[in-house]
Amino acid sequence: MKQIAKGLSVCLMLLWALALNAQQKERIVYCTAEDQAIFQRYIETMQPKRTLPMPSLMIQTALFFEGTPYVASTLEKEPEGLVINLRELDCTTFMETVLALCRTLQSDHPTFESYCDHLQHLRYRDNTITDYTDRLHYMADWFYENERKGIVKDMAQSIGGDTLSLNLSFISTHPDSYKQLKGHPEFVQKMEKKEREINQRPHYYLPKANINALSSGIQDGDILCFATTVKGLDVTHVALAYWQGGELRFIHASMSAMKVIVQNGSLQDYANSMKSCKGLLIARPLSMK
Repeated sequence: MKQIAKGLSVCLMLLWALALNAQQKERIVYCTAEDQAIFQRYIETMQPKRTLPMPSLMIQTALFFEGTPYVASTLEKEPEGLVINLRELDCTTFMETVLALCRTLQSDHPTFESYCDHLQHLRYRDNTITDYTDRLHYMADWFYENERKGIVKDMAQSIGGDTLSLNLSFISTHPDSYKQLKGHPEFVQKMEKKEREINQRPHYYLPKANINALSSGIQDGDILCFATTVKGLDVTHVALAYWQGGELRFIHASMSAMKVIVQNGSLQDYANSMKSCKGLLIARPLSMK
């Protein structure tokens, strides 16, 4: 029975992909009927709250997904296409899902197709999907491109953070870890070129020792990326800031809890507990104009 159910789910995903692709003609969309049902339930639940300020809307949307299972690598489909998965989230897709839903809700036409457009716009560099290298894999690049699009504002410098030197190389130096890069040296070269470009930009972060001292500059719903000492990477985790009872916490898709949770304890304590964490990249979601 489990195999039959799994097969049916795959068939539904492919049917939705084909149907949406036929409508839009320029992209492949991977999703299921359950994803669209969750989207409709979200719109019905959140419609009365659509005029909330963006920080409140981000938190209300994040809490809508509390308890959703953590599942990694849901975007790794071939050929490259827009993956809509509201059933299973990792830390990055959780953040992107929440932000895209908030922008959809604030728009004049909060339809499923509109949600697809918003998600693609923030997940892909030039809002086009041709291959794996178009996706914004590094969060430093994600911040840069989405600030350029007017979707977020990089906040670390204005909060009082320091400059962050990056030497990104992980993807291009570990091509065997990415099935989309195997047998495609041209993609590896494109990623290496993009890594060099990102490294040359100015970057800012909030050192973890200063989180509590400068926490007043962080708002509900701000995107928090945990900067890492791991060679070749910029961050290892993504979350959304959440002030609760006067304490700065966060909401995230937790790999240890295997679901979306409000993290127990303070952001400062969590950052201190991560040996490889050296601080935070911070971006503020902007309202639709």
